[in-house]
Amino acid sequence: MTAVNDTDVDHSFRAFIEALKADNDLVEINTEVDPYLEAAAITRLVCETDDKAPLFNNLKGMGKNGLFRILGAPGSLRASSRDRYGRLARHLALPPTASMREILDKMLSASELPPIEPKIVETGPVKGNSLTGDEIDLTALPVPMVHKSDGGKYLQTYGMHVVQSPDGTWTNWSIARAMVKDKNHLTGLVIEPQHIWQIHQMWKKEGKDVPWALCFGVPPAAIMASSMPIPDGVTEAGYVGAMTGRPLELVKCDTNDLYVPANAEIVFEGTISISETADEGPFGEMHGYVFPGDSHKCPVYTINKITYRTNPILPMSSCGRLTDETHTMIGALAAAEIRKVCQLAGLPITDAFSPFESQVTWVVLKVDTAKLRQMKLTAKEFQKKVGDVIFNHKAGYTIHRIVLVGDDIDVYNGKDVMWAFSTRCRPNADETFFEDVRGFPLIPYMSHGTGSPTRGGKVVSDALMPAEYTTGADWEAADFEHSYPEDVKARVRGNWVAMGFRERN
Repeated sequence: MTAVNDTDVDHSFRAFIEALKADNDLVEINTEVDPYLEAAAITRLVCETDDKAPLFNNLKGMGKNGLFRILGAPGSLRASSRDRYGRLARHLALPPTASMREILDKMLSASELPPIEPKIVETGPVKGNSLTGDEIDLTALPVPMVHKSDGGKYLQTYGMHVVQSPDGTWTNWSIARAMVKDKNHLTGLVIEPQHIWQIHQMWKKEGKDVPWALCFGVPPAAIMASSMPIPDGVTEAGYVGAMTGRPLELVKCDTNDLYVPANAEIVFEGTISISETADEGPFGEMHGYVFPGDSHKCPVYTINKITYRTNPILPMSSCGRLTDETHTMIGALAAAEIRKVCQLAGLPITDAFSPFESQVTWVVLKVDTAKLRQMKLTAKEFQKKVGDVIFNHKAGYTIHRIVLVGDDIDVYNGKDVMWAFSTRCRPNADETFFEDVRGFPLIPYMSHGTGSPTRGGKVVSDALMPAEYTTGADWEAADFEHSYPEDVKARVRGNWVAMGFRERN
């Protein structure tokens, strides 16, 4: 693995790509690739096999005005257990060998620090080129078709929306999908209770369309913050500054009063309509399903100007079944915020993670059982207390199952989690269900299932054994770590390769 200067990795998409190259985690594809399905198909196979991130330098139909190249799988996993989360770590200028706990701790670090406000600059690389008026034609660009049954070409899968409350006190950065409608319009999800929806509602009350920008190839730490369910009213720019220890550089849009990262790859400037809608979807979403023909009316985005740096790169998420950035980021960052919310509520939670195997619909909470015993709660009382805190908070919006586990379980290890859940949680008897809370309609069993698409369908599943509430664990795990004395384990490990087995990571 080549050494890389991490100074600017979290503040520069280009430096992030150079870091992937230095890590031998990038494949540059210079042969022609069709943006209609082929680029996404390559990216999807990368996601399903944990292979290197593909950078498509030669897209069919680019021509001299192709505008962008495409980077696929910007936040997916690596195959090696040594640096499995290396791509996420590089978003935050952490060593590629950083653990998931270290990554989430870095993301949460800003919540306890004063914000570092951005630095406003006169210009930046994103102002190097521009298109306006009739020069804008999204239909002529190499916009990816991600899945064959999608309702259109999804330009926006890993970009950052920028909107601001009418009074100017809250600027929000977020990720929400959007597809091409025509030459200068997109249509995309604006759904309750997401922050972009909240600000859209504020402008609706004013009777004015929403000033808007969409930024592609932003500082990696910024796209991480955009994925995180940080509290209402918190401006992500200051949060990112606090997390990285220095201010982001922002530049003013040319057609409205919003500020965007000065070194972004591409920026669209325009408005979100408060009245005009268009058919949006279907799209192969994060839970791994496409429902052909299933479209909905969503707000229309008008693009008035495009600015971009020379030879820009569009990041693309080819989302679906495991594992891509919709899982590594949305699920993991929701879990991080849930950990903080639980601790602020006085719950004895030490770790939280959303297992990829659950298609990030679960969050597993590690309970400090010694502190739990001091609370002298019954299992049902504790289940209810946890569910009330999480399912009534924005951080728990996308999560439908909370699994409680004890001190012996590593919540970041899917095998550990499934062992505890399947052997310690008795269905129904050890669970508390929540039907009068907001549900996440993108989950198929919500939008296409048997009940309300927006309410309920949530549960706390208690994989704490009864003894953990009273006297402490009364069992011993039947595994290598716990079933053999230290001298035997050391002898086995020491002779492992000599006996003919593979070297262990």
